[in-house]
Amino acid sequence: MALARGKKSTARDMTSGSIVRQIILFSLPLMLGNVFQMLYNTVDSIVVGNFVGKEALAAVGSTTMIVNMLVFFFNGFSVGAGVVIAQHFGARDMERLHTAIETTMCMTFVLCGLFTAVGILSVRPMLRLMSTPDDVLEDSVTYLTIYFWGMSGLLVYNIGSGILRAVGDTTRPLMFLILTSLLNIVLDLVFVIVLKAGIAGVANATIISQFISAALTLRLLTRTRDIYRLTWRDLRIDGPVLRRIFSVGLPAGIQSVITAFSNVFVQSYINFFGSSCMAGWSCYNKLDQFIMLPMQSTALAATTFVGQNIGAKQYERANRGTRDTILLSVGITAVIAVVLVIFAPAAVGLFSQDASVIEFGVLFMRMNTFFLLFNCVNHTLAGALRGRGDSQGPMFIMLLSFVAIRQIYLFIITRFVANTPRLVGFGYPVGWMCCCAIEVTYYFIRWGKKKHTEAI
Repeated sequence: MALARGKKSTARDMTSGSIVRQIILFSLPLMLGNVFQMLYNTVDSIVVGNFVGKEALAAVGSTTMIVNMLVFFFNGFSVGAGVVIAQHFGARDMERLHTAIETTMCMTFVLCGLFTAVGILSVRPMLRLMSTPDDVLEDSVTYLTIYFWGMSGLLVYNIGSGILRAVGDTTRPLMFLILTSLLNIVLDLVFVIVLKAGIAGVANATIISQFISAALTLRLLTRTRDIYRLTWRDLRIDGPVLRRIFSVGLPAGIQSVITAFSNVFVQSYINFFGSSCMAGWSCYNKLDQFIMLPMQSTALAATTFVGQNIGAKQYERANRGTRDTILLSVGITAVIAVVLVIFAPAAVGLFSQDASVIEFGVLFMRMNTFFLLFNCVNHTLAGALRGRGDSQGPMFIMLLSFVAIRQIYLFIITRFVANTPRLVGFGYPVGWMCCCAIEVTYYFIRWGKKKHTEAI
């Protein structure tokens, strides 16, 4: 599939040039895009926390883990598709690149229907499993039900932007996110302040904005004349390609789902302490997600960078890119962590003016934030391993650390030491530190002394 004559490609070839420059140019638009994508749920929390009440804020926060279980599984599929597409792009195999894109989009539409149905049916049972208090339950059911009805918009946008990332284009997905995130803010305020729609209003504002971002992405993919063009008449599921996508994506998706499911139980420990602690935990999680943006963005950059260079058989360059990405991620995250820890009361105060909510939010922020530096290593190495086609290694390591070890810690600490918000909240850093130690060891044993590997 050739480029249009005289038309400059928007794809980014990461198999040559300065490694750090390639990582930064790829990561910055992605990082900004992630900021705006996170604004969807964060603005929901700010609006309901300030204009509806702390119970509504707790409801929005307590639903995050349930949403993440389905979204993270789908993101695993997106990672697998991105690796396959990036390797074909690096190898300049345009026919297989085209087949991978059509297969990815066709499977996306199938998964949209499946995830919408599963999400809607699981709302109330999952909230009950989390021991959601009665004063929060009905708001949580309302928010989640509306959110799942509109989930297809989020999924289609994510896979479309994943295709663009695989060929190095992170700029235009960013523009779409900026537009729809600003629209979401306006709609949140209109639904809640003007129309008095409460928590249902912020959910509707979110799904409307997400459908618009999906429509813009599909329009771009179908109208471009670049090598990654989506051709509707060619949509089909190619069995061998789908198996290769799932060989990388399924372990990543399973790991993310089980980790998110484990976090549902962490949420249940937090719910024991009441709505103020729940709201404070929700505030901390929103801010924590912003701190994690650099590491998530650079990890995706590592996946694409390594995938393209493995496809081009530039194995040493892939190794150098992994090292440089870790250093970049740690440096950026450390600066952001310092700022947010210093200004933690003001940051938490954006979500709620309730003194008890702010107290809990600041407690979790200042206790856990600097431990996220371990997660910089975790995410970058996992991204680099997936770029090589090795998805099972990071899956087992993260499941061991984020699920088994974390749950064992919480069980022991709450039953035999003390059941306090501080000790429960520290369950996150325990998992991060264990994961870092295991994953670094695995990476050097599995790949550290090897100069090459075969692409998937």
